[in-house]
Amino acid sequence: MKQPLAYVHPAAKIASNVVIDPFVTIDQNVEIGEGTRIGSNVTILEGARIGKNCTICSGAVISGVPQDLKFRGEDSVAIIGDNTTIRECVTINRGTASKGKTVIGNNCLIMAYCHVAHDCVIGDNVIMSNAVQVAGEVVIDNFAVIGGGALIHQFSHIGQHVMVQGGALVNKDIPPYVKAAREPISYAGINSIGLRRRNFTNEQIREIQEIFRYLYLSGLNNTDAIERIEAELPASKERDEIILFVRNSKRGIIRGYV
Repeated sequence: MKQPLAYVHPAAKIASNVVIDPFVTIDQNVEIGEGTRIGSNVTILEGARIGKNCTICSGAVISGVPQDLKFRGEDSVAIIGDNTTIRECVTINRGTASKGKTVIGNNCLIMAYCHVAHDCVIGDNVIMSNAVQVAGEVVIDNFAVIGGGALIHQFSHIGQHVMVQGGALVNKDIPPYVKAAREPISYAGINSIGLRRRNFTNEQIREIQEIFRYLYLSGLNNTDAIERIEAELPASKERDEIILFVRNSKRGIIRGYV
């Protein structure tokens, strides 16, 4: 259902039951899936790929041109998964030649005034509280929760099931399952409450705690801690994921609390 005061480019591909409120602008080369609602004064630009049953609230700008001086007008997209809510005045830029796409997963909640820059990859079930600012080529894995006003440095990687304190300055990678807080950003324990809410068993939570004792409380450097973990703790999905994350970290992981 399109309001007469909205502008929709005739080449845009809009499912028949999408609701479009007044003063919306939808450009060419846009696709919007079934059941989505577009609030008033939303601007959806070329390259937007919006899934089913999404809600995009007033003032949001989706698939804006990247704020990257290397961008030369190349074709790229901004993909938003199904059942995701984009609140008021959020800005999501499309990709550049680096990766060609910016991706927001399914079942996400991106609260008011957040910014997601070019070539970011945001997983499923991610929550960003108000005014989180995500620089280019950041990766945020499934079920991460980012507190309001956090600033995420470009190329950073935030693991799954992480909880980041509001107002944090994130300039290092954050391993899965942990809480990150304080200034400078540091390990603050594991996200045990979030893990229980997502049906992790007590045994799994104790195992994750033990892994991070080696990494952050043993006095070992990361390389030695990983060797000890592999030698002394049984293999599991969680253990192997944490080891892989630390080994693949390009920026280095956050430090332990001093």
